[in-house]
Amino acid sequence: MKVARRLGYVAQRYESGRFTVFDAVLLGRKPHIKWGATSRDLKIVQDVLQVLGMEELSLRYLDELSGGELQKVVIARALAQEPRVLLLDEPTSNLDLRNQFEVLKIVKKAAKERNIAVVVVMHDLNLAMRFADKFLLLKNGTIFACGGIEIMTPENIKSVYGVQVAVERLAGIPVVVPL
Repeated sequence: MKVARRLGYVAQRYESGRFTVFDAVLLGRKPHIKWGATSRDLKIVQDVLQVLGMEELSLRYLDELSGGELQKVVIARALAQEPRVLLLDEPTSNLDLRNQFEVLKIVKKAAKERNIAVVVVMHDLNLAMRFADKFLLLKNGTIFACGGIEIMTPENIKSVYGVQVAVERLAGIPVVVPL
């Protein structure tokens, strides 16, 4: 329970049952609930749904949601835990461009407002470079490079991924272009 109070986890895939959005997010409070949900637990869920702009979805069932909406619910549930660290495994996989941006903007905003550390596993280098502050490149299960945007060089990317790339700026945003 102590770990669950400090660490939120969002898996790459989430199996949804016949829960409402509100109930699914309330499950994030489980590590804090002893006998039943308190008014504080309910307020935290309402606040998280409001911050994420999801109040209108609160009574919808999970199996009625789009992939992007469901991913936001899973992130909301993790935020309702009030973790100090949030771990996300490929949070944008299988999402369209709009939902990829919305999910990562939500995560970045929550990290700043709630002063939580966020660790994201992702393979989309362009999204990573747009939203992340620090990077960890792994090669064959070991750390190849770690640091800020300065480690995202064509040489490092080629060494890790085996693909020749250019790292350019487009409208001030760094992008990786395979050559």
